[in-house]
Amino acid sequence: MGNNGEQLRMLVIGVGNRLRGDDAAGPRVADNIRSRALPGVHIIDHSGEGASLMEAWQSGETVFLVDAADSGGESGQIYEFAAHERSLPARFFRYSTHAFSVAESIELARVLDRLPARLHVYAIEGRDFGAGGTMSTEVSRAVEVVSDRIEALVLGIAHGSNAESDPCTNSVS
Repeated sequence: MGNNGEQLRMLVIGVGNRLRGDDAAGPRVADNIRSRALPGVHIIDHSGEGASLMEAWQSGETVFLVDAADSGGESGQIYEFAAHERSLPARFFRYSTHAFSVAESIELARVLDRLPARLHVYAIEGRDFGAGGTMSTEVSRAVEVVSDRIEALVLGIAHGSNAESDPCTNSVS
């Protein structure tokens, strides 16, 4: 419960495929958050398919979405976006096997006025997305950093601090 007694509706969505090396970053963050048993947080794994993704985030007022990125940056680099405030660069999620994926679903939801009140998107730069591959050391470290960041934000919101409005770190415009 928040300071006003309202039920907090926070949702963590881990996007990716556990069987494709660094693409498992989102589900691994979801696992970490799940193991921390944070109050008022619902956690789901998701394939990243756009239409069902838009449906999934409807239950959250504050949504944290984590996905692997393939934008040409350093492996393990973390990008954070306040997607409720501005558009995402589509190049970050080009690895998706779906024609209509994370960036496209966010922009469609924006046009349809179906974005959550707060949508924090974390992209973790990957290197190996091959079938049967293992997650790289750099991405594994980034998974821990993003998990800690989300935990801090969730606890800040739960305790009524203004932590959620802190400026994004490592954000890219």
